[in-house]
Amino acid sequence: MWYTNNTMEHNNEIISEQELNTKVSVLNVIEGTSVDGVGLRTSIYFAGCCHHCEGCHNPHSWDITNGNMVSIRELIEVIRENDFNVTFSGGDPLYQIKEVTILAKAIKQMLGKTIWCYTGYIYEDIKDDTKYAELLSHIDVLVDGPFKLNLRDTSLPFRGSSNQRIIYLQNQ
Repeated sequence: MWYTNNTMEHNNEIISEQELNTKVSVLNVIEGTSVDGVGLRTSIYFAGCCHHCEGCHNPHSWDITNGNMVSIRELIEVIRENDFNVTFSGGDPLYQIKEVTILAKAIKQMLGKTIWCYTGYIYEDIKDDTKYAELLSHIDVLVDGPFKLNLRDTSLPFRGSSNQRIIYLQNQ
């Protein structure tokens, strides 16, 4: 296995009704994809991104208003129904840090799924920032770094450019 599932550490947390009703801006949910992490996954593409990478495969995702407002509860039901592990992509999931943190916590507590998260941020720049700490505690694998057109490499698994790294957070 490529990752460790730390579900047990999150079982004592409580997801409130208010949190389940929280809305997040989502561009798309793709069920059963194999390009956004190991195995078949439910990939959630969040709206909103501040990186605006040259050559971005999804510039439509930069504007948060291009997404549809979906509740955490609705996303949990989709994930429960298809029973795949989960990937957060976008846009940049960290653009909606509060909402995505609630979703990650709910996925871990209620479903016990692994989570991959793609971000244009560099891990070292966010790992000690309290704004991101709770989300990172629920993420199994982080794919970090902005897409760089001059470093584009289609031979790399699960990444678009050679500067991006696959970081196993739960194996540290």
